[in-house]
Amino acid sequence: MQITADDEFITSVIIDPVKSDAPTGDHSLLKLAIKQLDEYFSGDRKVFDLPLQQPGTIFQQDVWQHLLQIGYGKTISYAQLSKQMENPLAIRAIAAANGKNKLWIIVPCHRVIGSDGSLTGYAGGLRRKQWLLEHEAQVCGQGQVKLAL
Repeated sequence: MQITADDEFITSVIIDPVKSDAPTGDHSLLKLAIKQLDEYFSGDRKVFDLPLQQPGTIFQQDVWQHLLQIGYGKTISYAQLSKQMENPLAIRAIAAANGKNKLWIIVPCHRVIGSDGSLTGYAGGLRRKQWLLEHEAQVCGQGQVKLAL
């Protein structure tokens, strides 16, 4: 996992299968992000409390804000999200904005699925998306998630 930050905000959290040459150091925001992600993976954290910022259009920012409203252990389809955003014809644009999210896990783009319950598009790969959804379901006591691949 690669986490980047500036002096005020976490700017990206991505799963990078390629070894990164990103600088490491004694950055308090990075330490806080690592702590909260550790708590998430151990099942002790359901909501992140981090200052976040990523570049994007007004529309993308709106999509990302809506992603933050999807509850832990819940999923929503792109069609449902477009209706919540009062823009039912923007399903593809919403999916594209979802794909540009650089704050993986923290801005939970993994919680958006296809209308038929299938796993669709995740930059970290569908295997990771399924694992994240199953992890959240188990922490919530819902057992294993049955999703169509």
